[in-house]
Amino acid sequence: MKSKRFSPEQIAHILKDYDNGKSVMEICREYGVSKASFYKWRQRYSGLEGSELKQLKTLEEENRRLKQMYAEQALDLKLAREIIEKKL
Repeated sequence: MKSKRFSPEQIAHILKDYDNGKSVMEICREYGVSKASFYKWRQRYSGLEGSELKQLKTLEEENRRLKQMYAEQALDLKLAREIIEKKL
């Protein structure tokens, strides 16, 4: 089953609906979101506006890319050290 991807603005709108008094069951049925996803969004993004949420998502993505780059560089360094040690 293919999962849906919601934009940061959509997530902010869904959370605002909850703040305005809609029940969790209504929201889950209306937007096709699982309860687990809704509660995870509420835990992470509660109180954020759409633009702030979008910025947070871009920072998380950049952080993921930087961690991956660091891991690759560390592996290259380790490999280079092993090659140098074998030559000596």
